[in-house]
Amino acid sequence: MSQETSPEATPEGGTGRTVRPLDEVDRRILDELVRDGRTSVRTLAERIHISRTNAYARVERLLRDGVITGFRAQVAPEPAGLGTSAYIALTIQQNTWREVSAELAGVPYIEHAALLGGEHDVLALVRAPDNAALRDVVLGRIQGIPGVLSTRTWLVFEEFDGTRTPWA
Repeated sequence: MSQETSPEATPEGGTGRTVRPLDEVDRRILDELVRDGRTSVRTLAERIHISRTNAYARVERLLRDGVITGFRAQVAPEPAGLGTSAYIALTIQQNTWREVSAELAGVPYIEHAALLGGEHDVLALVRAPDNAALRDVVLGRIQGIPGVLSTRTWLVFEEFDGTRTPWA
């Protein structure tokens, strides 16, 4: 079998090189960084009981291989002025996902959007300052995107973060 057709030769990221499978130390690094992305390499190494050089090299490899895609702050929506949250389900014309997703990427207050299999085609999480802004996003922006056939809105009254994916 040639390298081009070998399933392990092309990782999901499509870089054309084999990505090394995660081991126990990699999973522990991910667990620590998911818990606190600001953890220093020194602290990371101490918590996992590996050398700083090893921790640094592993984090660099995880970044290079696309396992870690970045570091960011988690912002609480309400204290940040985004007091209204809703999930918006979209039904779109067949084969318009690329165009619709490109347009959705430019709509303010959309935190996340995903292509689905099931009753609806797309699910978007919108966090807006108030109901008037939410109405503008849904009725003015989303429903105006070519390819969007219909929307359905579910207001979020309360939410919590679930248990994150266990890396260890």
